[in-house]
Amino acid sequence: MGSTCRVLNVAIVGGGISGLALAAGLCKKPNLNVHVYEAVPEYKGPELRQAYFDKATCNMEEEQEEVVTEVILAQGPHMGQMVGQLGRAKGRKTVSRADLLDGLLRLVPPECISFGTRLVGLSDYEDRSLDEPIKCTFQDGTVKEADCVIGADGIHSVVRSFILGAGDPAVSPKNEDGWQIYRTMVSTEEARKHINERWTRSVPILLGPKGHVNCIPLNKGTRLSAGVAVRGAAVQSKSTGPGETGSNSNAVEGYGTFGRRLDPEQYSDYSEEAQQIVRLVARDTSASWTTGDHDHASVYYNGSAVMIGDAAHAALPFAGNGAAQALEDAAVLNCLFDEVRNQGDVRQAFISYDKVRRPRSQAAVDMARTFGRVYAYATEDDIHKDPERMKEFFSKAAAATNNADMQEQNAWALEDYRGRTLRYNRA
Repeated sequence: MGSTCRVLNVAIVGGGISGLALAAGLCKKPNLNVHVYEAVPEYKGPELRQAYFDKATCNMEEEQEEVVTEVILAQGPHMGQMVGQLGRAKGRKTVSRADLLDGLLRLVPPECISFGTRLVGLSDYEDRSLDEPIKCTFQDGTVKEADCVIGADGIHSVVRSFILGAGDPAVSPKNEDGWQIYRTMVSTEEARKHINERWTRSVPILLGPKGHVNCIPLNKGTRLSAGVAVRGAAVQSKSTGPGETGSNSNAVEGYGTFGRRLDPEQYSDYSEEAQQIVRLVARDTSASWTTGDHDHASVYYNGSAVMIGDAAHAALPFAGNGAAQALEDAAVLNCLFDEVRNQGDVRQAFISYDKVRRPRSQAAVDMARTFGRVYAYATEDDIHKDPERMKEFFSKAAAATNNADMQEQNAWALEDYRGRTLRYNRA
C-alpha cells in the first residue's frame, strides 16, 4: 500500500443499483469522502439483504422454501414441457427496480447524494497529471473535483465514453436482434381475472418463436408485470427512449418505445396459458420498451476512472442477471477500497477489479444474448426441438450465474491488488 494516507474524494456518477450499493459500503470508510451524482431529480418510487427483503414481494413463498423460475415450452410438439429451472434459492423473492432503489437509498446518508446532476464530461488525462483530481462537468455548468470517478451511469454512460474513447465501437449500446419488450403493469386482483392465478405469484418464462412470455409479481405481491419479448419487432425512429435510471434503463437510443403492434391472434398456436398472458399484455402496452446491451469493452478503467454495472456491461434482460452482476461489481470494489490509502492505490485497485470482474460480467452479457435466441427458437442448432438438451443447457447456465462465490472473488481481487501495490511501492 502507499506510504501516505489522506481522505480521498470519490465521485459515484449514477444512483442506480450499482451506484447506491457501492455508496452504501464506501460511505462507512473513514478515509473516503463519497458523493453520488444522480441525473434524475428524485426517485418516485442486515443492510443490503434487509433492504431487499423489506421491498421484495412477501407472498410468493416462505423464506425457507425454495423458489425457482420455470422455463416452459409454450409452442411446438413439446408444448407444456418444463425445460429449465433458473434462480433456485431459499427465500427467493422478487422486487421492482424502483422499490429496490428506494431500499438502497435509505443506506446512503442524504448529504452524500445530489439529484438532478447529469454528468456531461470529464477532464482528459492529456490536460492534467495522473495525480491531479478529475474535473466532473455537469449539465447545469457546475464543476466538481474528485480523486477518482466511478461510473455507474447506465447503458448510455458518459464515463464509459471517457474510459474507452468516444470513437470506440463498444461505447454505444446495441440491439442487434431488434428486441422489443411489450409490457403491462396491472394489479394482481385485475390479473387474476384474465390469467391462471398461479402466474400471479411465481415467475414463469413461456417460450416460443413469436416471442417469449413472462410474469413477475411486484410490490409485495400487489402488482404484476407481464410481458412478451419479441425478437425483430423493434422499429428504429428518432426516439431516444426513457432515461438511464428509469424502469427501462436499457432502452436503446434510436429505437422507438413501440415496435409493431402486439397481435394476440399471432399466438394462436401457443399454449392457452401463454395466450392468456399475451392477451392481458395486449390490452395495454404502455409500459413497452426496446432493450439493448454492450459489446465487450477492452477495459473497465482508465487511470482513476472506472465503470460498473450497466455502464460497464449492460446485458439483455433474458438471463435475469444484470442486477446481480452490478452488485458483484460493488462488492469487489467495496472490498478493495478497504485497502486504498492514496490515489496511487486507487489506480491499482481498479486494475485488480478489472482483472476479476470483466471476464465474468462479460460472460453474463454473452449468456443473456444466447438466452434470448434460445427462448425465440432462433439458434442454429435448433435446440428447442430437443427438450433434454435444453434442460442441460439451462442447468449449466443456472450454475454459472447462481454459484457465485463473492468471498472467492474478493480474495482473488485482494491477492492481485496486494501483489500489485507491493511491486508498485518498491519501484
